[in-house]
Amino acid sequence: MNTPGTAAATRAEYCVIACAEAWRGDGEVLASPMGAVPSVGARLARLTFAPELLLTDGEATIVGPDGEAEGWLPYRKHLTLVTGGRRHVMMGASQIDRFGNQNISCIGDWEQPARQLLGVRGAPVNTLNNPVSYWIPRHSPRVFVERVDMVCGVGYDRAEAAGPSATRFHRIPRVVSDLGVFDFATPDRSMRLASLHPGVTVEMVREATGFRLTVPADVPYTRDPTPAELALIREVIDPSGTRNREVRG
Repeated sequence: MNTPGTAAATRAEYCVIACAEAWRGDGEVLASPMGAVPSVGARLARLTFAPELLLTDGEATIVGPDGEAEGWLPYRKHLTLVTGGRRHVMMGASQIDRFGNQNISCIGDWEQPARQLLGVRGAPVNTLNNPVSYWIPRHSPRVFVERVDMVCGVGYDRAEAAGPSATRFHRIPRVVSDLGVFDFATPDRSMRLASLHPGVTVEMVREATGFRLTVPADVPYTRDPTPAELALIREVIDPSGTRNREVRG
């Protein structure tokens, strides 16, 4: 295992870096981050290594990293971006399994659930038409489960079972939690531990995961933020510290 760096960064700031890296190399696509940490990450990416990234106000306006309007994005155009693969969304997950199937709809039997959540929303269309990453601020066996109670976002196993029409644009680049970064770079496209946030051990991740996780022999640490990135996070993008409300430590 690699030795962690010494940058004076909090766990939340490592999570911001991990989320920002999801958009590296995407080019001119619409970033749709859901949550405080992914939102800070998307703006950081735009200000540093992904200047072509498009950001929105969540409604109908293209905005810059400072929130100033840069263009108009009516709903019909937004749908064109979604169905044409020109968006990379980072969604949350109430449950996620080892193949990346995601649940944000209900807990328990869907015919009579113990808890009703957001509903399926646009998760199936998102996962089948454009890249979808996930942000999970509280890594636990209740979230990382062997089998989701209801499939909303489509994972690799179900996409493959559905055939070429489902797999053509299906891609889950990464899952970021408060413990580390995960991907699906395995022969059976099951979840793999890609990096640990400094201060986290492999044993901690295994104990907090409700399924068998692929763990390489040498797991790197999530990269350190540069001094310039830390300054942008703390002084420009998120001076009020909203990131620390999602991740502590």
